[in-house]
Amino acid sequence: MIVVTGAAGFIGSALIGKLNSEGFKIIIAVDDFSKTEKLVNLEGKTIKERVERSVFHSWLEANHEEVEFIFHIGARTDTTEFDVNIFNELNLHYSQQIWKACCAYQIPLVYASSAATYGLGELGYDDNEADIPSLKPLNPYGQSKQDFDVWALEQDEKPFFWAGLKFFNVYGPNEYHKGRMASVIMHAFNQIKEKGSMNLFRSHNPNFTDGGQMRDFVYVKDLINVCYFLMHHRKNSGIYNLGSGKARTFLDLVTSTFKAMEKEPVIGFIDTPADIRDNYQYFTEANMGKLFGIGYPHKFHTLEEGVTDYVTNYLIPHKYL
Repeated sequence: MIVVTGAAGFIGSALIGKLNSEGFKIIIAVDDFSKTEKLVNLEGKTIKERVERSVFHSWLEANHEEVEFIFHIGARTDTTEFDVNIFNELNLHYSQQIWKACCAYQIPLVYASSAATYGLGELGYDDNEADIPSLKPLNPYGQSKQDFDVWALEQDEKPFFWAGLKFFNVYGPNEYHKGRMASVIMHAFNQIKEKGSMNLFRSHNPNFTDGGQMRDFVYVKDLINVCYFLMHHRKNSGIYNLGSGKARTFLDLVTSTFKAMEKEPVIGFIDTPADIRDNYQYFTEANMGKLFGIGYPHKFHTLEEGVTDYVTNYLIPHKYL
């Protein structure tokens, strides 16, 4: 059995699709299945059992002897949520319980961290574990991921193999349900389709032009390929960046979306919402040397390649991965 938490979500469902395509059919899908808007992500996928998030720990206690690997992808990911208690419960304490179970039952673990832990990037974007305790996230979501990373590194008892993956700006199929938190590519596609134009956030930082804000955008297909590699690799435990390794501007991203839709770019600018303006990352770029240093063999999609595949093969026909 392979367990995937956050199974009905964007990344979790894409990962299950990857596992199914590689012949893995005995999948335990863990999520809050009362959120019906995302259940379509699991349609057509082969799953042995759906387990409610709230009872997973007791399920694992009863079934751990059959579990071969856990991908802990599930988390509260809303960067505009400021209730610390929600993040402590779902992102920190829940993850700690999974970690302890993996130690007790000798189950290898890959879990989702986040590039939000890097904050404004004062210390750069290197996944050097000695620097992790000094990082300063900008919001409670990032802090919850940081808190777990630091806690994991401090533990004397660890799973025999574990990896924490700092996801950068992930985009791709199966994010239809994410609303405001969906990728800029999906928002651009919808705006262009409806209005023929796209508005980007205006820069409120004198070091960046409007639309010149830069992020490391990583295609979800590359991300799940890394997860699959680590499931077989099972050595070199630690915390790893997972981005494309190349920062690109939002103008690049939206221009690529227009091109994939075969439309001329019409781009405007609006003020960054006040609730996120003070904690807005203007630049992120993953140093990917550590992952490639342990033998990861695959190249990542360029932004243009990823956007073209996403738009033409998924967004336009409204398909799922």
